[in-house]
Amino acid sequence: MSGLLINLDNSFRERLWKNLVIAIPYLWLLLFFLTPFLIVLKISLADPIIAQPPFTPFFQETVDGSFSIYATFDNFLYLFQDSLYFVTYLSSVKLAFISTFFALIIGYPIAYGIARSPQPTRNILLLMIVIPFWISFLLRVYAWMGILKTKGLLNGFLLWIGIIDQPLDLLYTDTAVYIGMIYSYLPFMILPLYANLEKLDIRLLEAASDLGAKRWQVFKDVTLPLSLPGIIAGSLLVFIPSIGEYVIPALLGGADTLMIGRVLFDEFFLNRDWPVASAVAIVLVLLLVLPIVYFQKRQSQESMQNSSQAVT
Repeated sequence: MSGLLINLDNSFRERLWKNLVIAIPYLWLLLFFLTPFLIVLKISLADPIIAQPPFTPFFQETVDGSFSIYATFDNFLYLFQDSLYFVTYLSSVKLAFISTFFALIIGYPIAYGIARSPQPTRNILLLMIVIPFWISFLLRVYAWMGILKTKGLLNGFLLWIGIIDQPLDLLYTDTAVYIGMIYSYLPFMILPLYANLEKLDIRLLEAASDLGAKRWQVFKDVTLPLSLPGIIAGSLLVFIPSIGEYVIPALLGGADTLMIGRVLFDEFFLNRDWPVASAVAIVLVLLLVLPIVYFQKRQSQESMQNSSQAVT
């Protein structure tokens, strides 16, 4: 009997410990994601007023002393009525997608080369990838302003070697925004790809070569499919912050460079229209979260189907 009580006590402690470990990240998400999201959602359902705070309260006192809830969806309807916001969302998605694509094209060979390097060289190469994180993000963007301006380093070098006859207009264009975003978020693409490629079993590649597959076939049929989780993780880590980027478009982009981060800044600090700005932020979060949730659900369903097929 005492042994049974001891086993029950141990199992209870294990369940309690597991629940505690699981509860910590959920509590973190509740405090630092869900709570701010609900606050922004509450502001998006208000009307702008000239006061502090510059929006109507969610709970309003009536004449008889009771409280009523005031909420309006006019701010969300306004986003669909004004084409500026649709064009801005579309432009942000385009800039983020193209930046993610080129970050993948550049980052994949780098990650593959690091993963196939000897151990001492691999550590040095990884250190070179991480070193930019030690410098302020703002300073790195400012450095690109000095490189891309009309009399900057890049134009001076191209003029010196004779490739161009007059300076190129690179700064304050979409090209400068692409360069800044690809450079800034390239490590976020390389590191997940490296972590995936480093675990790749070399014997699979050798077996494919022994069976007569050429190098490009080995890469297409073996390496690329096995590195797909790293590609997805790196692409999400680049695409999500890129779509809401503000600093890079503000410093390197021109007046025609429309991104949702700049619109949010203008609505909050220039127009002082907090409800509309909050509605813009809510729509942006939904545009990012819903596809990710759908993708994870599909991925979990496919993994369950694969495991069931393997069992049968």
